[in-house]
Amino acid sequence: MRVLLDTCVWGGARATLEAAGHDVEWTGDWVEDPGDAEILRHATVEGRLLITLDKDFGELVIVRGQPHVGIVRLVNLSATEQGAMSVQVLQRYEAELRAGAIVTVEPGRVRVRPGTDPP
Repeated sequence: MRVLLDTCVWGGARATLEAAGHDVEWTGDWVEDPGDAEILRHATVEGRLLITLDKDFGELVIVRGQPHVGIVRLVNLSATEQGAMSVQVLQRYEAELRAGAIVTVEPGRVRVRPGTDPP
């Protein structure tokens, strides 16, 4: 899958995702942070699933109706757990994410908010 890692996700997660065959871009490599709305827009235009720790993306999508191609939100996971958990979630929930789901991952719990087919 094509993935955009938000800056708040540990940069080392990138190598884990790439080793699993994913095409990964990390906003931590960008010159500056353009803000959440622009990050989500970039992910959508590039056809990239967004992986973040930030709950504000859910508000952009649910309340403001900003389009997206799937979001994984990691909650209370250590930096070193983020990559492996992301790989597991992408594998297990690929169909749901491709349909625009928002998947929230916490230790011992995964919640899926179904989406509609992405733009």
